[in-house]
Amino acid sequence: MNKTLSIFVALMIAIASGVSQEVSGQNAKVLAKAQSVTGDRFTVSARTPKGASIYAVNRPSAAVLNAIDKGLTDLFAVARKNGYRTRLNYADYTIYIAKADRTKNADGQYSPDFAVGANQYAGSVYDQGGYIYAAGMVLAYTPSSFVIAEHARDFERISNVVRYEGEHIVLYHNDRRRYNQTADHSKGGGHPILQ
Repeated sequence: MNKTLSIFVALMIAIASGVSQEVSGQNAKVLAKAQSVTGDRFTVSARTPKGASIYAVNRPSAAVLNAIDKGLTDLFAVARKNGYRTRLNYADYTIYIAKADRTKNADGQYSPDFAVGANQYAGSVYDQGGYIYAAGMVLAYTPSSFVIAEHARDFERISNVVRYEGEHIVLYHNDRRRYNQTADHSKGGGHPILQ
């Protein structure tokens, strides 16, 4: 009986170690920021078929992973069209997938977003009483990381959000003047930035 219990305990320790190792590849500072911004814990890791790193609250479906790759593919194509060459590899990107704080916008349209403090958007049309809803948000430029909300459908929207958040990262690394002009949407402007 004691041998069976010892084997069970050893197995549980091995499983727990495997789970912690699964997500230990995250950059600690970026992880802390992702958790602070969203209030979520990112305990699931994955890779897209083309090599982007994913950290999520729940295991993303194949459709979600493919939508992320499509967004990055679109980003890389438009970036090359604009003469940019840096940060155009799937493996350069880490995407966090947070729980959606809402699934419908004010018009009743499907729009999974997460809530973040209003900060520079305070008093604007986006201000929902001290917070705004965001489809995505850059967390870090090095490593290239951003967060999006979980989607159950409308995977084209994921592709667009991935492309749009990636635009900020590409501009940061390739065209700092243009980045500075477009980084803060509270001053106007929106996506797509790159045409």
